[in-house]
Amino acid sequence: MNTQSWQVKTALLLVSSLTIMSMITVSASLPDMTKSFQDLPNGTDLVKLSLSFPGIFIAISAILAGLFIDKFGRLKLLGISMVFYAIGGTAGYWSDNLYVILAGRALLGACVGVSMTIVTTLVADYYEGQLRQKFAGLQIAVMSIAGIVFITLGGILADINWKIPFLLYLYSILILPTVYLFLKEPKITKSFQDSPTKIKSPSIIWMVFINVMIMWILFFIIPVQIPFYLKSIGIESNTLIGIAIASSTFFSAISAFSYSKIKDRFSFNQVLGAGYVLMALAYLSISYGDSYSAVLLGTILAGLGLGLMIPNANVWVMQLAPPEIRGREIGRLTTFWFTGQFLSPIVLLPFLDFFTQNELFFTLALISFALGIVFFAGQFWTARKTETLKK
Repeated sequence: MNTQSWQVKTALLLVSSLTIMSMITVSASLPDMTKSFQDLPNGTDLVKLSLSFPGIFIAISAILAGLFIDKFGRLKLLGISMVFYAIGGTAGYWSDNLYVILAGRALLGACVGVSMTIVTTLVADYYEGQLRQKFAGLQIAVMSIAGIVFITLGGILADINWKIPFLLYLYSILILPTVYLFLKEPKITKSFQDSPTKIKSPSIIWMVFINVMIMWILFFIIPVQIPFYLKSIGIESNTLIGIAIASSTFFSAISAFSYSKIKDRFSFNQVLGAGYVLMALAYLSISYGDSYSAVLLGTILAGLGLGLMIPNANVWVMQLAPPEIRGREIGRLTTFWFTGQFLSPIVLLPFLDFFTQNELFFTLALISFALGIVFFAGQFWTARKTETLKK
């Protein structure tokens, strides 16, 4: 198999896009969906929950998937997950029972945890060095662009009927043939059952995992709270609110495209430091701007920061993880990723009982800036230590 062929790269990117569409595709359906289930006890709350419901199941299934794919291989489990992805995702079209829809969303999340872990592991299996950096950046960029495409399609279809956007999840069946036509099981997996059971990654990998969770806790406040913040400063247009949130996704794609060139010049620590500084500037702009243009600038800066940090964390884990346990470690990375998204509103929104929205964003700016300083200091300390050892 020629891993540099456009067919292989396209197959990997198509499967990667399943992750981003899992939660946001049906967001435009929520208002009309709420009306359909408003007579059900807690119906409104359950409908809102349905959007984020897959997240916790992604976090749980990813860590289990990592263990299984190291032992049994990648592609068999990937194909199965894509079939059940379509079954769970389309439940909202076929069923009028909200609890069945929620069960479908849970199944969808479990399948995303599996597919995302596998496709990221395959990237690590197929590519090394600069090729890995380039593809990791491209992967995140394409996922961001796919998010914009699917949320737009979901909005158009929701104007016809709230159920129709759920059919977009059949996309996994449409792209399933590319998996078996163009992807091959990595040779390394053949020796997994004979591998030592005591293989471990360097302990620094846990710092990367925890950082990914913190990163998403800090960033996910944008899609959660920015709509309410804009309403509070007099922006009533849902279109303008959508543009502000979509801007963070669009500009994360731009910076992700540039990741490989940036990583060639800077260390993992420096890239993370720069990402956090960009997020700090983003939250300062939001907290002090008090205008739509200031919030828009903030979402753009936050997107630029996130677009650097996601592929940086992915490549760092790929580099640290021994091939024999690569799936397990990438499964953990996925778990920490979605745990951060799930925890973000739970951790941050209670502070609005004590802070104004401006004060909350200012506090997040200080935290982000402090984290940026920590990573720059870590790079300085590492460089000094290296120089000392050379002497």
